[in-house]
Amino acid sequence: MTDLPPTSRPHSSRQRYRRFVEDYRHARLDLETDARRGAGDATEAARRKGRRREYIREYLRWLGPHRYRVGFVFFLAIAAAAFQLIEPLFMRHLVDQVLLRTDLDPATRLTKLNLVGGTFLAVIILSNLMVMAKDYRQRLLNVRVMLSLRRSLFDRFLHLPLPTLWDMKTGGILSRLTGDIDTTTGLLQMAVISPSIAVIRLLVAVVILLNLNWRLALMAIAVIPGAMLISFASARRIRPIYRSVRKDVEEIDGRVGETFSGIRVVRAFGRERRELADYLGGRHTVLRKEMFAHRREMALWTSWGLLLGIVNVVILWYGGHLALAGRATIGDIMAFQWFTFLLLNPVWSIVNSFSELQRSLAAMERVFEILGMPDDKPDAPGAVDAPRVVRELRFDRVEFAYRPGQPVVRDFSVTVPGGSVVALVGRSGAGKTTVTDLVARFHDPTRGAILLNGEDIRGFRLQSYRDLLAIVQQDTFLFDGSVRDNIAYGRLDATDADVEDAARRANAHEFIVRLPLGYDTFIGERGVKLSGGQQQRLAIARAIAARPQILILDEATSNLDTESEQLIQAAMASLLSGRTTFVIAHRLSTIRRADLILLMDDGRIVERGTHESLMAARGMYHEMVLRQMEHDRVGGPEGDSPLGTLALNP
Repeated sequence: MTDLPPTSRPHSSRQRYRRFVEDYRHARLDLETDARRGAGDATEAARRKGRRREYIREYLRWLGPHRYRVGFVFFLAIAAAAFQLIEPLFMRHLVDQVLLRTDLDPATRLTKLNLVGGTFLAVIILSNLMVMAKDYRQRLLNVRVMLSLRRSLFDRFLHLPLPTLWDMKTGGILSRLTGDIDTTTGLLQMAVISPSIAVIRLLVAVVILLNLNWRLALMAIAVIPGAMLISFASARRIRPIYRSVRKDVEEIDGRVGETFSGIRVVRAFGRERRELADYLGGRHTVLRKEMFAHRREMALWTSWGLLLGIVNVVILWYGGHLALAGRATIGDIMAFQWFTFLLLNPVWSIVNSFSELQRSLAAMERVFEILGMPDDKPDAPGAVDAPRVVRELRFDRVEFAYRPGQPVVRDFSVTVPGGSVVALVGRSGAGKTTVTDLVARFHDPTRGAILLNGEDIRGFRLQSYRDLLAIVQQDTFLFDGSVRDNIAYGRLDATDADVEDAARRANAHEFIVRLPLGYDTFIGERGVKLSGGQQQRLAIARAIAARPQILILDEATSNLDTESEQLIQAAMASLLSGRTTFVIAHRLSTIRRADLILLMDDGRIVERGTHESLMAARGMYHEMVLRQMEHDRVGGPEGDSPLGTLALNP
């Protein structure tokens, strides 16, 4: 087999699998994962072990509120194990003291047979009832822990920094919320209950065997230590495989989400076959890896099955010699056969638990890695609620950079009186949207501060500050629910009258009542059952219904026809009254009504003033407006406005 160059990126599932096998053989799977995360230094393995121990301790802390339920499950498991361990003793007594007692008369033997057999049957029934009760209570406990973990993980995702969520993608989020949580919950069984009960059963079984016949006992347990060491070493090598599989599944799920989110683009460029090939290639790679792990697990399972058979034969053979020499009874041999199963079964349970534990640990690391991440913007100590009325919003030499040393907003200083309308104009990439993101506290300034009524907004509780906001973006996002639910999304206590009033003011009521179920019509994921203009009007209605103090309109009328835009512009006069509004717009009709226009270029304010003052200054804004007027006169394509492109050169 020819090794792939370390810098090449395999494309086919066969190439990916070959790279995976090479990494596995050279113990590079974890290094590959670290490289993807940007953590490939030599000390990462030690740090990972430390994190894993901390994650396990964290998981045990999660079980703290359920300690009584865990204790009850333990009690049921121990009771079931106790009944199972005395079953061979009944069989031994039945064989040696009843069936083979030729010195007793038939009536006495029959009476004892019925008594011992009935008691034996009752023990077996009780044992199975205990197992059933234990399984049910454990399942109920797993469900509660799973729900608690899923709630906390979902809440953590809601509050993670946006760049972290973007890097993780939809597939990574969904795989952690679904499969990883399900697998992590198995830790309760695999890491706590099953090994503990297995150790107890093993110790009790060894004690009983030694008391029954120490020679047979030594023969039975001689192979256990070596077998366990080999099994643990083999199982330990399986965890990196499942970690790699989970990473692949995350990437595949993310790609699927992107494919169907952009299905129009996929079909427009005829990429259906390529997307299908990529999906099947990824899944085929996952299948190869899973079979790779399964082959190793099969070897382990087969070895244990062979070991169990060998031990049974040895006990029968060696026990026969002891019986012929008068050092063992037939009941001893039969009891040992049963105890052999009860002896090796907990050993196998421990080994199998360790194997299954590898999957749970791999999933647990991914879950608790997220739970250990800090909130995007945790409230500062001593944070207070934001004021309910905006009197002034001031930018004090604000600078912001997504990457260190590469600011996209520079020396941004402006004072916005409460109730003012501020228009941000400039070429694409000038920093307009970043400024509004800073207002919404999607990001915090790298330098400088944003002051609300003279107080740094970072000193307010984030939720109370965002209660002041409403946003309408160019890329409209609607939820898969009814029209009514989408309009009332920003204000849970909105009445039907509030919803209808917001729809009327956004010029949406007329098309809504024509829908099959009116306001109760479901609009599909992202509002796909509506036109672009209808989606935009619903987004505006949602902002109106929220009754914000600060309103952000990012190309809010870009998808509206001229007539609808004119109606909404008239309706917005009352909406904007008394509200501090930031408008990103390319259309002159939207901008000229602003109290303050900020012309931005390369993250800086290059011109500021009202429409009239900027036109009188005959600078860049003046030239830009003239170009738009010429653009509109000749009927240029919509969305290609010079107000947005700032293309000043003739």
